[in-house]
Amino acid sequence: MNALPFPFRGETLHALPSGGLHWPARRLLCVADLHLGKSDRMARRGGPMLPPYESLDTLDRLADDIAATGPSEVVCLGDSFDDLAAGRDLAGPVRARIAALMAGRRWIWVLGNHDPGPVDLGGTHLAEYRAGPLVFRHIAEPGAAGEVSGHYHPKARVTLRGRSLSRRCLLVDSARLILPAYGTYTGGLSCDRPELATLMEAGAEAILLGPQPVRLPMPR
Repeated sequence: MNALPFPFRGETLHALPSGGLHWPARRLLCVADLHLGKSDRMARRGGPMLPPYESLDTLDRLADDIAATGPSEVVCLGDSFDDLAAGRDLAGPVRARIAALMAGRRWIWVLGNHDPGPVDLGGTHLAEYRAGPLVFRHIAEPGAAGEVSGHYHPKARVTLRGRSLSRRCLLVDSARLILPAYGTYTGGLSCDRPELATLMEAGAEAILLGPQPVRLPMPR
């Protein structure tokens, strides 16, 4: 796995090609915005019909990251389910896969705006989670320090070797990290949009995801 190590708040964290965040010293794996059950939620609300395979595909990638990093705790940064009904109505194979991934490790479900309450899947459900110098929550808060969040699904458009590319990215400055969406059917918000450009410090960087993550100044 071509993880990219980088310093943050006195710790060394690893950006994974998948969009996950690994904290080796803590044996912690963090992922944001799984949006499990999105195809079900869209069908239920009369939206476009999507193939109902995204949940298992997302969990397959999460299983790969767990196998590669061997975490003792996993933190899911909110919007793990596309809504609370999707969390309650997960198909049997999806529930079984989640249970297998949770076995033998601490599992933290941080509450998000799509899933503001607990679902019956075990684990610990928290508004936010503090570990050492870091605080894990779904949506970034003004004035935070050592914050790891999701919600915005950041992506960046850059030109590499003469080609214009749009990639999911992790944003980092001296105070906060914003993780990309991990789920299969999740879109993205360009990091030059005001919501992100005004939130991140002037010297912020973007870590572009791909087989080999690339760190560069945050495009604005």
